Amino acid sequence: MKRNFTSLLLYFFLIFASNIFSQNKPINAFTNRIFDGKDYQPLQDLKWKFKTDGKIFSSPIVQNGIAYIGSEDSYFYAVDEKSGNLKWKFKTNGSVHSSASIYNGIIYFGSFDGHYYAVNAKTGKEIWRFTTKGEHWYSEVGMWGMKPSDLLMADLWDFYLSTPVIYVDHNSALAIFGSSDGNLYAVDAKTGTLKWNFQTKAAIHSTPVLEKSTVYFGGWDSIFYALDCKTGKEKWKFSTEIKTGFTGIQASAVVYDGVVYFGARDPYFFALDAETGKVIWKYNAENSWILSSAVIKDNTVYVGTSDTYALLALDAKTGKEKYRFKGNGYVYSSPAIAGNTIYFGDFSGNFFSLNLHSKKEFQVTPTENRNKYAKTILNNNLLDFTHAAKATDLSIYAENHRVMNEFYRLGPIVSSPFIINNVIFYGSADGYLYAYNLRKEK
Repeated sequence: MKRNFTSLLLYFFLIFASNIFSQNKPINAFTNRIFDGKDYQPLQDLKWKFKTDGKIFSSPIVQNGIAYIGSEDSYFYAVDEKSGNLKWKFKTNGSVHSSASIYNGIIYFGSFDGHYYAVNAKTGKEIWRFTTKGEHWYSEVGMWGMKPSDLLMADLWDFYLSTPVIYVDHNSALAIFGSSDGNLYAVDAKTGTLKWNFQTKAAIHSTPVLEKSTVYFGGWDSIFYALDCKTGKEKWKFSTEIKTGFTGIQASAVVYDGVVYFGARDPYFFALDAETGKVIWKYNAENSWILSSAVIKDNTVYVGTSDTYALLALDAKTGKEKYRFKGNGYVYSSPAIAGNTIYFGDFSGNFFSLNLHSKKEFQVTPTENRNKYAKTILNNNLLDFTHAAKATDLSIYAENHRVMNEFYRLGPIVSSPFIINNVIFYGSADGYLYAYNLRKEK
């Protein structure tokens, strides 16, 4: 009887302890984009919006009543979840295109100033910074044959910096992130001391993904890697194609049921065996890049495409397309799911809430800038690069840059949504962090 009572106490202790420890589980914008919910929940009304002084490409994360987001204005912001009021802001010396991770009250993110930071999540005080060999947009001389041929050109679609992810092993933790210098770094999460690095042949702007003791990531060298989290030793690698205009891996991966899924610019979406790196299937994205990271539910992979403006629904086992939903522009925002609703933005400034049960019932929420400028920039409500160029010579790099700046007036959404307490948060290139109430479930 005493033994049974002791076992019962131990059982309840383990349940209690697991709940306590789970609160310290590392989270980031890409860890798991499946949120609680049952019915179709479109956006109900604007709760608040918070204005920064630069475009937002990073994705928000919310914990303990605070929403966190980085901006091109060089600041990282902490905003009150309920009111939208500023709690604190942290200044860097470069654009903050990295999303953040949180672990044990510390928030981790990177900046184009060449540093990755660990900051107290409550106060915004710096704990440590790690200096890379430099952060920059991916660039090529005379990219894609554009003129002038001797000009070093930044890729206009290279939106993100890598988000640090936290690998926890017993009593230690590593912050693991990619860099424009071609390294994947693992540093002590408490001190920022380098533990190991893995050198690739080009910039790494994707966010690494952890599964058990393996870290998966791809880079601008067009290679997808699997490394040992503890040592940084390569387990396997997989090469995607390299060809003009279709080079590189920007999307982050997702691991599901022993398979690692990711998209590339070559342009395919891949399903590889997570242990061996062998191809299980690949999906031809019809000359569309895949910069969006996938989300998987009920044996279905959901991922966005560029030039076909699609949110794809693929069979997770076979790669066969089940259906597609077409937006009004490039779908670079990584989708999130709550119940039977999937949420994502597009490059024309629209935010979609799609009912996965009906596949036809949906809601569109435009940014304010889209409402202002859609008629003058879009072609029949669709993003059209040639139309926006207005007969100018698109072989000239500066003209491509001008068209992109026109598109940015729409408030494109490349940020991925985060859902908590029946509120959805996402950023936009109009500089706002939006918080919308979701329609309450019946």
